[in-house]
Amino acid sequence: MIIPMLQALYDPRSMLPLPTDSAFYEQAKEDIAFFGISSQVYYLLKKRGQLDQTPLFFRTWLEQSYTEALYLNLFIERQMHQILSLFEEQGIEVIPLKGVLLAERYFGHVGARATSDIDLLIHPSDLERAVNWIKSLGFILEQERIPSHFHISYSKPLPNSPIPLTIELHWDLLKERTANLNINEFWEEARPLEPYKHIKELSSYHTFYLICLHGWRHNLDSLKYFIDMIQMIHVLQDELDYSIFLNNAASHKTLKRITRTIAIVYHYFPHLTRIKEFPVKSTRLWWEYEAVRQQNDRTLKQYVNWIYYELFDFDSMKHTLWAMVGLISR
Repeated sequence: MIIPMLQALYDPRSMLPLPTDSAFYEQAKEDIAFFGISSQVYYLLKKRGQLDQTPLFFRTWLEQSYTEALYLNLFIERQMHQILSLFEEQGIEVIPLKGVLLAERYFGHVGARATSDIDLLIHPSDLERAVNWIKSLGFILEQERIPSHFHISYSKPLPNSPIPLTIELHWDLLKERTANLNINEFWEEARPLEPYKHIKELSSYHTFYLICLHGWRHNLDSLKYFIDMIQMIHVLQDELDYSIFLNNAASHKTLKRITRTIAIVYHYFPHLTRIKEFPVKSTRLWWEYEAVRQQNDRTLKQYVNWIYYELFDFDSMKHTLWAMVGLISR
């Protein structure tokens, strides 16, 4: 599995040479492609000066995958700034979420983390106007809206591509009535994104909060969510105050979600404790790499993990009941 390789690439104390067995790299290639993390692995290997230590077939494939993702990211970045410029002209406040901005700010390069869509946070009062303006840019294919959800999606067909470009307009980060999260706190601490006046970016603190919630929302079903969190912990280090973070999560009723998600990441990447110790030691992890990688090979532990995620990762019975309602209505 690819986790030991990622552990070695991220652990600053790891001086172990990379494996030389071709079979290892054949499997690594399959795992990397499965999780869509070729850009991250390529950039980590290059940063550590170890790219040339990998077999030629693996290195060639990784460089090609990285180049394809880079060109797509550059295209998405141009599309995003076109949208942001339009919203700026119309006086619509927007915060870009994740995507190319996250790659540039926390991974160090626009191509260091692949993305495939554009996520924007807007005020609910601006939703109708924002939808009308993105439609004017060709995003006319609306995906079916999910009750109690917190974003809507529109897509634009691309020439010579079977996959359209999708933009998600968010007004919150979690399903309705499943937490006490106050999205206004994210807006209040957001800073202007140059050269715009109405376009902002999340603070580092709220970016990490978003990344943790995003990883939880997908039940950590890909190593890309691990890498996002690990990368931010490496970058922020002491700037990340877990005591404040956990106190706020308790207030927002997201504490169980946050602590179990971070605890799983720390469990599989224990070197993080040396960088920034996480004060909560959770024993209810239930996450298994094999069950995620082999999608049809579900274990008892993975079923327990799914049950915890769907029903017991909530801080109050009220939020659990609303999560059950959402589960039934799918």
